[in-house]
Amino acid sequence: MTHSLSLDFGIRIVLIGLGATAVLDLWLLLLNRLGVATQPFALIGRWVGHLWRGRVHHPAIAKAETIQGEALLGWLTHYAVGVVFAVLLAGAVDPQWMNAPTLLPAFALGVATVLAPFCLMQPAMGAGFAASKTPTPWKNRLKSLANHAVFGLGLFVSALALQQLAPLFPQS
Repeated sequence: MTHSLSLDFGIRIVLIGLGATAVLDLWLLLLNRLGVATQPFALIGRWVGHLWRGRVHHPAIAKAETIQGEALLGWLTHYAVGVVFAVLLAGAVDPQWMNAPTLLPAFALGVATVLAPFCLMQPAMGAGFAASKTPTPWKNRLKSLANHAVFGLGLFVSALALQQLAPLFPQS
């Protein structure tokens, strides 16, 4: 049975993106508990808020004018991007992947998504291409790569969990 454009297929993609993002958040929480600094999502919200005002680049986003509701906006953006990346995965794999997920496509896409912060977010927020303007560029690059690899694992784990739960929700 092909799910190419069905609502069920779309809901599964959204749930996979949300689940993968939640896995990433658990990873970031663990890092924080271990004393590893992570970027607050409020700064992403600040950047998005400034985008709406027509400003893309900042010398240092932490020093930019605050945006009302930036923390909430940052979290919403974080989860929305996770869903968009799940949509990219769904477009890159055979639709049957949802019924029998495998690790490699999800992990590979997760790792590839590190290009978004390297090429877009970090330069726009003042950190330079691939964190080149930060005090510890290679440390930051490796942290970003690890985070995105965990997101890729989250894509797989979320798809696998949905595949296991599918029998509980018969299709119409």
